[in-house]
Amino acid sequence: MKNTQVKVSIVVPVYNEEESVPELFEWIRKVTTKHKITYEVLFIDDGSKDRSWSIIQEIAAKHPEAKGLKFKRNNGKSAAVQTGFDHAEGEIVITMDADLQDSPDEIPELIRMIDEEGYDLVSGWKKKRHDPISKTVPSKLFNRVTRMVSGIKLHDFNCGLKAYKSDVVKNIEVYGEMHRYIPLLAKWNGFTNIGEKAVEHKARKYGHTKFGAKRFFTGFLDLLSVTFVSKFRKNPMHFFGIFGSVFFMVGTCIAMWLIGEKLYNLSHQLPVREVVDQPLFFLALVAIIIGTQLFLAGFLAEMVIRVGHKKNDYLITEKTGDA
Repeated sequence: MKNTQVKVSIVVPVYNEEESVPELFEWIRKVTTKHKITYEVLFIDDGSKDRSWSIIQEIAAKHPEAKGLKFKRNNGKSAAVQTGFDHAEGEIVITMDADLQDSPDEIPELIRMIDEEGYDLVSGWKKKRHDPISKTVPSKLFNRVTRMVSGIKLHDFNCGLKAYKSDVVKNIEVYGEMHRYIPLLAKWNGFTNIGEKAVEHKARKYGHTKFGAKRFFTGFLDLLSVTFVSKFRKNPMHFFGIFGSVFFMVGTCIAMWLIGEKLYNLSHQLPVREVVDQPLFFLALVAIIIGTQLFLAGFLAEMVIRVGHKKNDYLITEKTGDA
């Protein structure tokens, strides 16, 4: 590595991983000691119901490089990742899962790619996965769609093992379930030098996965959400205003045509059908109402943006170490 004195922050979201946390920390210590890496480990306890927090406290009491933060309740992985980013002090930040499926042996090479090759972000690629087909097939479909929408050529957007420059994590906001779309968030915030590294994926040693099939459906909804927010967050009127104007104009033109037709028939003593008796009039009325609502939604969104946006504040009830 170009600079062995670069401080590295390792962010580890934890949710009911009491068996794996001690083993993971010792594995990280072994790797960082061997490669003389200056580091801190931030364990973010996402409202665990087992002994995870007690174990984190014990580790932090013995090792000053270990720090812990605990949520009052389960807020989700995105909240844990964002909180880790907020408290990270390193020039390079690495995220990894606590279930021992992400290998700390990958840390030195990830650091080198950021430090020497100048990547803003390096995403892990679980090229050979130790997961059932019920997870691997939907994951491949999910990643293919995400590549098409984002234009980012990554094989595995959802890999928990990633490395970032500090500037990246301090200038993006991860919320909802957006942790799987961090490369998109980084790209749309100007960090376009995104790399990928094939990483070893270990079979789960303890417990069971915390994610079910539901995450793939919510994942696609989140993709639509992050795409919309990223493209129109600064000018939502460009989206709502265009569609609102189109609906309003179409509805108004239809209504005017119906009224004009009636007046023409009256002036020429032709059979006249009441405007309100025609189904087309009600379709025009609905279009005018929808157009008005969309336009108002865009206007209100613009007002909200002007007021400003504040990052989500997650309630942290306890801290350990120097966190």
